[in-house]
Parts: sequence; structure tokens; C-alpha cells
Amino acid sequence: MRLPNLINMQPVALTIAGSDPSGGAGIQADLKTFHQMGVYGEAVITLLTVQNTVKVEQVEFVRPVLILHQLRAVLDDIPPDAAKTGALGNRAIVEAVAEAAADFKFPLVVDPVMVSKHGVRLIAKDAYEAIRTKLIPRAYLVTPNLAEASELAGFEVRDVEGMRKAARAISELGAEAVLVKGGHLAGGEADEIAIDVLCTAGGNVREFTAPRIRTQQTHGTGCTYSAAITANLACGLALEDAVRRAKAFITEAVRTAPGLGRGVGPVNHHAMAQSASGAGGV
Repeated sequence: MRLPNLINMQPVALTIAGSDPSGGAGIQADLKTFHQMGVYGEAVITLLTVQNTVKVEQVEFVRPVLILHQLRAVLDDIPPDAAKTGALGNRAIVEAVAEAAADFKFPLVVDPVMVSKHGVRLIAKDAYEAIRTKLIPRAYLVTPNLAEASELAGFEVRDVEGMRKAARAISELGAEAVLVKGGHLAGGEADEIAIDVLCTAGGNVREFTAPRIRTQQTHGTGCTYSAAITANLACGLALEDAVRRAKAFITEAVRTAPGLGRGVGPVNHHAMAQSASGAGGV
């Protein structure tokens, strides 16, 4: 794995994901997050959506060959120090990105985006098997939410113990580490605390917590969280430090959401991670 060159150049992060014209999720959220973290951002577009905070009207996939041409152009000229994937759309795109990732010399964060905040599926069902068998084995970190973890692990994840079990199961697919995000947990302690579970080499598990914020301004939280982790890795942070700092950033981004739009509004990509003092590991 290539270490970032922090002496002669600015850290660089790459997002391979879909476009959200309303700016709250996808490559737009990723690039804003990279910038806020002091990282130069690049983007390879996999699909185009017609959406806003209220609904998703249309999704169009980019041809895999064009995705690979975008990727080649980036890697040939400004290779990143870390990269992430977001919405990949269909099996052909997943397979193309996975094949290219075999040659990556930098950490890859796989955010296995399945469904939009509005409930619209952003990836074909048959593509998830390709994510399991072809892309995850290339990943340094996988960051599923509860529904995505359930799909990947093969059983329903309903509580923290299920998150731990799913994180270990997904890591057995070949990823170096798995972060199962508990933002959708409900009941008991989960009503007050947002808990994420990180599983690293050897099945070691660590939990990261932050105060739960009751709001519907959560559009793009998954994209933003994984982008913040990717940016931190590009800056040379160790994985647990990268997750801890990203957890603080997304917590503050949700807490200070600007309240834009008539539906599920975006988080605040101008948030400062250091002001989210409640986030940390346990």
C-alpha cells in the first residue's frame, strides 16, 4: 500500500460514485468533504441521478468502459492516496471497478450503497453478489449501514450484537476491515447514542459512539462519513483514528445541518470535526 506523500504534495482522495445534482450525496458530498478535510478531491462518475431532497426521479448508468477511461486518466496523472466507491449501479460497473482495483496501490473504502434516502434502489440486485465476491476482497474498509450489512452478511441485523456478527462475517469475504454503521438502530440505548462497529484483522471489534441527533436532515450521511474516512486515510491517519475523526465530523455535520430543501435535507459539509466532542471509541 502506497503511503501518502505529505512533504511534496497535498494529499489526494478519489471518489468513484454517482452524481446527486442537489449536492447532498454522491460525488458532490464526497468532494465537499474532501475539501473540508484539506484533501484534493477527484471524481470518477458511475451514474447520474435526477433527484432532490424530496425524491429520486431517474437513474442513468455510465458505460463501464467510460468509467475505466475516467479512472485511467486520473491514475495516470494525479494518483490518489486513498479512494472510495459509492453507488455503482449494476454488475458490469462493479466488475469493472473491482478489476481496476486489483492494481490499486492505495487503500480503497467501499461504501456499498444500495438504496437512496428516498427508498429508490441505486444498484441492481444481481450486482450485490459481485460486490461480495469481487469488490470487497479488494477493500481496505467496507462501510455498510444496517440494510447493506444484512444483505452482505446474509442475515438481518437488528442490534449491536448483530452488527458485531455482521462485521465479522463481511470481513471474512476478504476485506481488511469492516465498519457497520448503526444510524438506523432504534430502541433502548440506540435511541440516545449512535453506535458504529469496526471489525479489524483477527476479528477484533471496536465500537465508536456519538450522541444521537433527532433530525430528518440526513441526506448524504453515508457518503459524507465514508468520504471523511477516505480523506483521513489519504492524510496518513491510522484506521481507528480515521474513523474516530470522521465520526466526529459527521456528527457535527448532522447537528449543524443547514435545513435546505423541502424533504430530507443535506448535512453541513462546512462542519468542523473538532467541535464534535461527543464522538469517540469505547
